Amino acid sequence: MLMGESAIHSTDRTELKRIPERGHFDRETVNAIIDEAMICHVGIVDADGRPVVIPTFHGRDGDDLLIHGSAASRLLRSARNTEVCITITLIDSLVLARTGFHHSANYRSVVIFGVPEQITDDDEADAALNVLVDALVPGRSSEVRPNTRNEIRATAVLRLPINEASAKIRNGPPVDDEEDMNAPVWAGLLPVNTSFGPPVTADDMRMDLPPSDSVVDYRRPTP
Repeated sequence: MLMGESAIHSTDRTELKRIPERGHFDRETVNAIIDEAMICHVGIVDADGRPVVIPTFHGRDGDDLLIHGSAASRLLRSARNTEVCITITLIDSLVLARTGFHHSANYRSVVIFGVPEQITDDDEADAALNVLVDALVPGRSSEVRPNTRNEIRATAVLRLPINEASAKIRNGPPVDDEEDMNAPVWAGLLPVNTSFGPPVTADDMRMDLPPSDSVVDYRRPTP
């Protein structure tokens, strides 16, 4: 854990029951996975008692995870002030073994439990929305016009402390049984890479402007 970082609490829910040696509970590892990923999945039980899992963009503000949506969103109405489970997954490679049973993936994942609260102060919500924009495209919030009060109030932002969380990481080659090692089947890793193409200018642009720096220099955080 880095100097000055608050601890992540280990609980029965975050304890890894299967292959516990893949578990990581330090904030540096958890934060790095959160920052590199673009999408999280929010699991809730809705007002009718039915489970729902919804994908959404996220951002991290220090030790807090931020998610947002329309103030009228079912996700936001159901998730605030109630227990949620948020998951984030990055796939680094497919692991191809000599048998179907041992096929797997090298991955990095995070699971976070807690009770999100809605940010109700307009200035705090505005700052949080800028964090979410910059989590998607670093530096973008300083290039666009400021949020209006109407936009801020039409958007609900939830903040979840990253306190009860765990990361799970698999990294390595296929693990085949000894009796299959001489099978005439290729085994190895198929790396997964995310890439972004060149910027495509919107058809309705009214000014002849080049892509801004945040677009030209776009990169995702990497481990």
